[in-house]
This record gives sequence, structure tokens and C-alpha cells, in this order.
Amino acid sequence: MIFHQYIWIINTLRKSGGLTFEELKQKWVEDRVANGNVLQRSSFNRHREAILSMFGIVIDCNLQTYKYYIGNEEVLQDDSIEQWLFSTLTVHGVLEDSGAVKDRVVLENVPLGLEYLNTIVKAIKTNHRLRIGYRKFGTEGYVKTVCPYALKLFHQRWYLLGKNEEEQMRVYALDRMNEATLLDEVFEMPEGFSAQAYFADYFGVLTDGTQMEHVVVRAYNRTRDYLRTLPLHHSQHVVAAGADYTDFAFDIRPTADFLGELMSYGSGVEIISPVNVREKMRLLILEDLKRY
Repeated sequence: MIFHQYIWIINTLRKSGGLTFEELKQKWVEDRVANGNVLQRSSFNRHREAILSMFGIVIDCNLQTYKYYIGNEEVLQDDSIEQWLFSTLTVHGVLEDSGAVKDRVVLENVPLGLEYLNTIVKAIKTNHRLRIGYRKFGTEGYVKTVCPYALKLFHQRWYLLGKNEEEQMRVYALDRMNEATLLDEVFEMPEGFSAQAYFADYFGVLTDGTQMEHVVVRAYNRTRDYLRTLPLHHSQHVVAAGADYTDFAFDIRPTADFLGELMSYGSGVEIISPVNVREKMRLLILEDLKRY
């Protein structure tokens, strides 16, 4: 599979830190990437172009050492669709090469809301308005015309960020749609709009204008290791540490999505500051206790 060849080139260059074409060609044959066939330079150049187009990954060449290397590894560190696609295809390639273990690998369910994904992606690509049928949980359904700005995957659900007829930015869960129709009418995207920047101050998909805060979360025992190895937000950083705890700071808008994620860690975390966010968390915990 051609994607497998792309992934092999990216991972091989990342692990090695740089290889000449001859070194890369030798490893290609040793790993039997294309059933032992030799990698031609013309094929390699086409692969470089495809890798740039698909993943946004630049394969540069050091003109002094003639070694090829990944010129922008930061692309694989953010929450971009290229990084997600790269990770997904990497896992697919590993499992494809290890078919004997497929019954011993347990994966999460596929994301919900795939039925209208193709139509929405087409609308985003061509800047066409969408007519969506939508029904929130526990409410009557309605039909809206929206300008589709971006898609976001969060907790196994796809969400559409769009501007509605009232010129308001709203987030719509694809699994709550019962219609998504591409309209003939086009719209103009705001110059310089960035979906990454729009969601940058938030965790999750709620973008309700919650005030920006400098939140300090104390994580105890093993929980601090979970947060250290899988940060919740790009602003997360360590500000203090003790024998059995680590304090992480976030510059974030602490919405219900963020607080709910912290609650999922139970007694493993505690909001230290600010006081208003700590109080909000305390009230949420008290509401939970009423159930018990």
C-alpha cells in the first residue's frame, strides 16, 4: 500500500535523524518495504511531494551532508488533521504487518457522526453553505443554514464549527444531525481564519466565552504521570512539585468540558487556584454527591 511507503519514509527519517538517499535505499530493501524492490530516486521525489501534500511534512536535504531529514517535526506535535491522519495510518500499517495479532488488539469505537462527514468536508472545501437538520438531546429538532468553518474530533464525536443565519458561531455535533445538504450558495471565509486559533483557549468543543484564567491543578501520585505524558492543553506546564504531587498550570478558559475532564480523574486532581474556578469545581462535585 502506497500509504505504508509514506509512513515508512517519515518514521525512518525521524528515527535516524537524517539519511543519504543511498542509506535510505538500503534500509528500504532490508525492510522489504515494496516486496524487496529498489527505491528509485524518481519515486522518492514523488513520495516527498505526496508526503508534503498529505501530511504537511517537509523532507529537506542538507546540502553539506546530502542527508534527507524531517524539516518541520513540529507539524507532528500539534492537533492538526495531518498529525491525526499520520497517527492513524501508522497504526494501520503496524497492524497490517502483524495480522496474526489482530484479535488481540482492542481499539476504541470509531467516531460517531460519519454519515454526513463527506458532505460537510466537501462544503468546507468549496465554501458552500449547508442546510442541516439538527436535534439537541431532549429538545425539538430544527433546520438551520450554516456556513461550515471547520471540523473537530473530540471524545469520539465529530463536531462542525459554523456560522448560523444569525451570524453567530456555533458548534454542531454530527451525530445529532438528521440532514446535511450542500447548497448552491457560497460564502466567503474571513481572511486569516484559523480553526486551531479559534479553539486554542479551550479544552474540548464548548466555546461559550468563559473568562480566561490561569488555572493551577495539583495532580497526586500516578495521576501526575498521566498528565505529564498526555497533556490536556497546549498551555500545560509544571510550576511546582512535591514528594507525592505535581502542580500543573493552564492558561485556559475553564469551561464545563475542561472541568468535566478534571473530574474524570477523581481524587487524583485538585484545583488550587483561582478561587472562583476551585469553587465552581466544588459545586459540581456536590451536585454529583446528591446522586449518591
